[in-house]
Amino acid sequence: MENDKNAWGNLRGLTPLSLCDWPGRASCVLFMGGCNLRCPTCHNAGLAWRPERHPVLFGPDVRGFLKKRAAWLDGIVVTGGEPMADPGLLPFLDDLRAFGLPVKVDTNGMRPDVLLEILNRGLAQAFSVDVKGPFELYPQLTGDAVSATTSKALLSSIFGLAEQHPEAFMFRLTHVPLLTETDVETARGYLPAGFNLTIQNYIAPGGMYAASDSQEGRTTGNVVHGPHRRSHSQSPQGQRHQGPHPVQEARLQG
Repeated sequence: MENDKNAWGNLRGLTPLSLCDWPGRASCVLFMGGCNLRCPTCHNAGLAWRPERHPVLFGPDVRGFLKKRAAWLDGIVVTGGEPMADPGLLPFLDDLRAFGLPVKVDTNGMRPDVLLEILNRGLAQAFSVDVKGPFELYPQLTGDAVSATTSKALLSSIFGLAEQHPEAFMFRLTHVPLLTETDVETARGYLPAGFNLTIQNYIAPGGMYAASDSQEGRTTGNVVHGPHRRSHSQSPQGQRHQGPHPVQEARLQG
């Protein structure tokens, strides 16, 4: 098992190739377990709320995959769950530097302090930030995990960072059933001048993983959800998958 202080010990899934998670780039996608919100419409609820049900990927195999594939990839996307809720994220991102690829981190925007440190240390080159809707709806949209006042304060900090680093930020909103078109326009109005809000169609939860920037673009059969070595105690042979829907295992091939 990887060091618990490093997010390698919380790496629960990998998509070897995605053309939709970082627009304009062929990237691999790394999934972290856990989240600091409880959105009732979460498409990755099993991964976000019950990460312990999904085996940790075998770190040396993932490193080997990244080393072999680096020449054919344009970037690495770190998503979840909520990566910035993991206290070991920064050393994990520091480790990713070894592969010479730019990194994008997906986030719900509730940890601007972590995002700022990532920016200051140059650990990621891009961020996709969720804007879930009008601030007054955040309690409903997040399962009462955050208040309207707190969400406004935290996202305002993110917007300030985006104004200082416009090349590094993308914003997106999933049009869940609770939101009206007026709500969407209200959320769009929060963004700093010059930024676009990408609208994602809502897809009812049904699997363990979902696409990040394009929920319709992920092929679940390409997701590795646990270590694949038979000798490893958490391999699919040694630990039965307990997620809501079994996901076809894919080996980490170069």
